Amino acid sequence: MHPGLKTIAFALLATSALAGVANAQASYPCSSDQPNPYRLVTNWAQMPRGWQPINAITVDSNNNFWGVDRCEAAGCKAVFEIGPDGKTLKNFGADLFIEPHQAAVDREGNLWVADATPKGAKGLQVTKLAPDGRVLLKLGKPGEGLGSAALDVFDAPTGVAIASNGDVFIAQGHGEKQNNSRILKFTKDGKFIKTFGTWGEGNGQIRSPHAIAVDSQDRLFVGDRSNSRIDVFDKDGNFIAAWKQFGRPSGIAIANDMLYVIDSQSSDMPGDRYNPGCKRGIRVGSVKDGKVLYYIPPPAPADPKWQPAIGVAVDRNGNIYAASDDQHNVVKWVKN
Repeated sequence: MHPGLKTIAFALLATSALAGVANAQASYPCSSDQPNPYRLVTNWAQMPRGWQPINAITVDSNNNFWGVDRCEAAGCKAVFEIGPDGKTLKNFGADLFIEPHQAAVDREGNLWVADATPKGAKGLQVTKLAPDGRVLLKLGKPGEGLGSAALDVFDAPTGVAIASNGDVFIAQGHGEKQNNSRILKFTKDGKFIKTFGTWGEGNGQIRSPHAIAVDSQDRLFVGDRSNSRIDVFDKDGNFIAAWKQFGRPSGIAIANDMLYVIDSQSSDMPGDRYNPGCKRGIRVGSVKDGKVLYYIPPPAPADPKWQPAIGVAVDRNGNIYAASDDQHNVVKWVKN
């Protein structure tokens, strides 16, 4: 090939590649007119007691569901492992948590729980539990950290996600008022690596992250709830994109590089939760291009003052679990 033609060809390839990256990072208007190919399943779990307020849910590599609720009675066991058939396999974790906010399972089967609220000398920590319930590690200081920017405490840890190499990402900062919103990164053994993100509305900034998840490339997807968007970072904390099309995210899950985002707050009424033109519910799309493929409207709650579900988890078959703190339940969505 003529050298000049080679230069043109390489330039075209580079332009095409950049266009592909730009497309993958595009933000679209929020939409609620996508199809809903799912049907609702209630009372799917066989448990020794009913759910208490809950949003910390996840699914492990065996397709077992894990839920950690906010049972407050002394001796109440907050952690449930439930098989795909709905049978309870394990129930443990008495008196460990105050407000378990998000949970994740690592490749070794350990359960990580972010506890967002203090009460006495409890809470404001991220706890690593063995599958049998043994406490293996605690990050942060119990009951300490609200309003603090120190790196050895958490200002309301709301989310936890585990990278393929075991690195741990923790989101902190809860509520509408200004706080120390940021992401902290640790090794699987709890050694601090770095922090990124600050309070704000600009690219790379965050306002009250409410949940986080990682994809197959270890990119981090942050539910930037007060900014009504998903923020995407690489594993080193470099900003990639901000997506508005998934609504005002309360919960995030990723399975098979499909992104599941649950919106429990969007409102057309001016105020803290103002996100006009966006309906509450679950949106499903690809992490590769950010396009929303499906929209699942929430079932009507028994009390109209109750929010829809705020926690979301997905199994390897694409079944969706949605957890509600107001409604004290976890429902299951399966494809038709």
